[in-house]
Amino acid sequence: MKIREAVLDDAEGIARVHVDSWRTTYKDIVPNSYLQQLSYEQRAENWSRGIRHNALYVAEDENGKIVGFATGGKERTGKYEADGELYAIYLLKDVQGLGIGKKLTRKIAGNLKEQGFNSMLVWVLENNPSKAFYESLGGIPIDTTWIDIGGEEFKEIAYYWDKIETIGG
Repeated sequence: MKIREAVLDDAEGIARVHVDSWRTTYKDIVPNSYLQQLSYEQRAENWSRGIRHNALYVAEDENGKIVGFATGGKERTGKYEADGELYAIYLLKDVQGLGIGKKLTRKIAGNLKEQGFNSMLVWVLENNPSKAFYESLGGIPIDTTWIDIGGEEFKEIAYYWDKIETIGG
């Protein structure tokens, strides 16, 4: 497995991982109608912009297929002690549990540290079965909020690390 910085040509692969992982991770959590209307094309367009403006890393398998990604930057609300934020991390279902998520999270944390950030948070749906992943990396729940997905309200939890360099042990 290779972890590398994303380039513009990766937008389509990132979009596929984003849509497919949402459909597996959030099945029976968010409305199925919302998951079915997710579009590879729309996500690719969004990620083309994201690659230009944020730290974004991809995980590739031995064939060069993108199987996961993570992105982060400055904490977006300014309401927390955290100065950095893990904006998104997604892996295809068949590669979850192999340590790839930990490597991607550490890449983002390292990039944030290089930019002068010292702490980090991430928002995770309360019903996301992967929330234990953030806890295993030492994330501490510090807040909750509600977000709208497909016309329904869902609770999100903010996990916080006060020292970026301690993420993942």
